[in-house]
Amino acid sequence: MVNNASLILFDCDGTLTDSHGLIVRAMQLAFCDCDLEPPTSTAVQQVTGLSLSLAVAGLTEAVDMHERIVAAYRSHYRSGEADIQLFPGVRETLDALKDRGYWLGIVTGKSKPGLMQALDLFSLRDYFYVIRTADCTHSKPHPAMVLESMEEMGAQACNTHVIGDAVFDMQMARAAGVQAIGVSYGAASAEMLAEAGASRIVHQFPELLSSFPGSLSLLSSPS
Repeated sequence: MVNNASLILFDCDGTLTDSHGLIVRAMQLAFCDCDLEPPTSTAVQQVTGLSLSLAVAGLTEAVDMHERIVAAYRSHYRSGEADIQLFPGVRETLDALKDRGYWLGIVTGKSKPGLMQALDLFSLRDYFYVIRTADCTHSKPHPAMVLESMEEMGAQACNTHVIGDAVFDMQMARAAGVQAIGVSYGAASAEMLAEAGASRIVHQFPELLSSFPGSLSLLSSPS
């Protein structure tokens, strides 16, 4: 594997897909199903980006109910998933980044089956060379997702960026020693993202193109 790969690692929910409304509704309904007081929208947003099990643990101390909440959440999320949309300009921007020679990957708190379903919903699977999910390694903000992706692709920290909407994305990038770019239209405000370590904030997905020039010589596809 080459050592000079330029790697861009994206979060999924709230960065590529406009799914936070569904995440909040599914979590609140899951708590109601378990006869628990539903969390506020703000509370759910504060744990968005963690693995589902850690997110639930962050919302309630009722440990004996965690598995039921997780199962109910997944059921409600699947019921509404068909209504999720990509944020404006996502596909066109991914096309442009690939054309410019960047390698793209995903680092997400979703499970791998859940991520694959989302990617297939939008026919995005072929855009990404490397994928790390919370059920195959450590959850954010641990740096494992980034470090493992870099190792797989042969990328160095100086050539790797993380793009995300949550504080945990920025913290993960900082822990891995790579640059982080925050998107302000998701879970966290621009101020929160900057405080967590974002080197730049964008307010629309296509703005990312100005951070990744088109003068790269195209890299060979990884085997």
